[in-house]
Amino acid sequence: MLKSFIPLKFKLDSSITDKHSAGGTAQARFTQGFFQRSFDRKLLIRVFLAIFCTTILAFSIVAPTYRDFTLSRQNLHDIQQYRLVLDTANFLSAERGPANIVMSEEPSLDSAGMKRLVEFRQRSDAALAQLADVSDVPLGLHNHTVPPDMLQRVRYQLTLARSKVDRIAATPRAALKTAEIQDAIESMFEASELFRAVIAWNADELVQHDTGLSAPALLGQMLSDLREYGGRVASQIIAPLTTGQRLPLQNVIESRRSQGRLLELWQLINSQNALYSTPSLIKSRDEIERLFFRGGLDLVDQVIDEGRRESRYTLTATEFTQRFVPTMRPIETYRSEFLDAVVEKFADARTNALIGLAIVVLVTAIVLATLIGIILSVRTHVFRPLMQAHDDVLRLAEDRPIATATRPTQAGEIRDLFQAIEVLQGKLQERASLTRELKVQAETDGLTALLNRRMLDRFAQSSPIGERTNESMCLILMDIDHFKKVNDTYGHVTGDRVLIQTAELLRSQLRAGDLIARFGGEEFAVLVSSNDLSGAISIARKIRLAMQRETFTTPDGTPFRVTASFGVASGRRGERAWPELIELADTALYRAKSDGRNRVRFARNKLSAPAMMSATRDNLALERRSPK
Repeated sequence: MLKSFIPLKFKLDSSITDKHSAGGTAQARFTQGFFQRSFDRKLLIRVFLAIFCTTILAFSIVAPTYRDFTLSRQNLHDIQQYRLVLDTANFLSAERGPANIVMSEEPSLDSAGMKRLVEFRQRSDAALAQLADVSDVPLGLHNHTVPPDMLQRVRYQLTLARSKVDRIAATPRAALKTAEIQDAIESMFEASELFRAVIAWNADELVQHDTGLSAPALLGQMLSDLREYGGRVASQIIAPLTTGQRLPLQNVIESRRSQGRLLELWQLINSQNALYSTPSLIKSRDEIERLFFRGGLDLVDQVIDEGRRESRYTLTATEFTQRFVPTMRPIETYRSEFLDAVVEKFADARTNALIGLAIVVLVTAIVLATLIGIILSVRTHVFRPLMQAHDDVLRLAEDRPIATATRPTQAGEIRDLFQAIEVLQGKLQERASLTRELKVQAETDGLTALLNRRMLDRFAQSSPIGERTNESMCLILMDIDHFKKVNDTYGHVTGDRVLIQTAELLRSQLRAGDLIARFGGEEFAVLVSSNDLSGAISIARKIRLAMQRETFTTPDGTPFRVTASFGVASGRRGERAWPELIELADTALYRAKSDGRNRVRFARNKLSAPAMMSATRDNLALERRSPK
């Protein structure tokens, strides 16, 4: 009977608590969710700030390296373009060699000299056209484009000089004049001078772009001048040699001036040996000293001496040119090897800058990836578990179950934290179990397992909740007759057996909705959830007859019987109504005892007259029929 009535008790008595608990839990869950979202948002903002600051720091590291790479890449491109300019100057200077030969020979369109001149002119024109072409600039680079008017002046002067050379080449030797040949040679010199302005402009552009290019730019310019003036030394005496006339003093002066310029340039170039000193360059310098300065210039001195003594020249102009030109090859070789070394140096610088940039970018990417990984790892393995631990603690505080399990990927400290939470959960479960046991002990009678007086009072004094719960009820107080005599006669053990057996009897006789409690020593109370007093009286009579017929035994098997008296009253639940209802039922019980025990009495002043009369008749009739 206790089991059947306890659910009703909890439905009525705990409904308010459940509602408040549910509301509190919902509010707590909302608060937890809001806190979780707020924390995630703040953490995300801080993560972005950390990544942003690290990215700025990484950019400050990568940017200079990238600038170094782009600068080295641009420098390599500039040096390569500068080499094209120097090569063009060399082509223009070299073109004078076959031109001198053509002007010193008899007219012939099929001669080797003419074919060689055509070849050299084509090479010069191609180089000039390449300088004027700015379409094929690599991505991210820029050209130091030679001003078109400078190139145009060079082309115009070159065309003019070539026309003079062609006119002389078409004239028989007998009709040649020294002044005409000298004029053609001077025109070629003028074309070279105009192009030297192009070299100077380009060198100045390179130095302005990067001062690190000043040394190779100036050395390249000096080597170009060395080649130019090396050729002029011979060209300045070729006109009298071609016509076989005495060498004019002006030609000698110009040739000697060119020689002085050559020696000055060579001294300056040798002073810069430490910048670009390789075995091949050292060998080329030795070749220049041996072949050009001692061989080529000696040949020039020989022709000058012959021309000033008014003696016959031992060499023709063609022979002189063919012997002198090979002495200048070491100069061209040295210039070419020097430019190769410069280009290689800047190519290596670009490669090293690219490698450095790749390393810096890779290291920076690794650092950024590591930082992001650490942040995500901390968020996943530290902050989220801490938030989970926070939620778990709140769930434990609200007596809600948790489903947190330690994972192998968690850090040792986090794993220890969740293990501590699991220990706490176990302790709380033990405490909850102990609390439930204590609650059962506090609310039930330890002997009969019925509700005790305090739990009965708590239920009856509580206000009814819900429309389906009836606030009216009837109270049946039952007292075992002569219970003290049973204890005195058979002992307290037998008395306890009587109480236990009586509780079992009550459970068997009552309905599922009725509440049974041990009210006192040998007193029991039954709450009937109805205001039907007649029905409650009938229940009491039913129990009285069952008690009267029940056989009780002592521990040794001796049978005996006991009876009980009953007091019945009708009233309401509530803090004020319950004491009044107890008083009425207790008064009725007292009358049952006074009337001879083994009786059922009810509170008369709470019934209408017809109900009292009917209940009285039925009660008297049953008492007369029942055995004593």
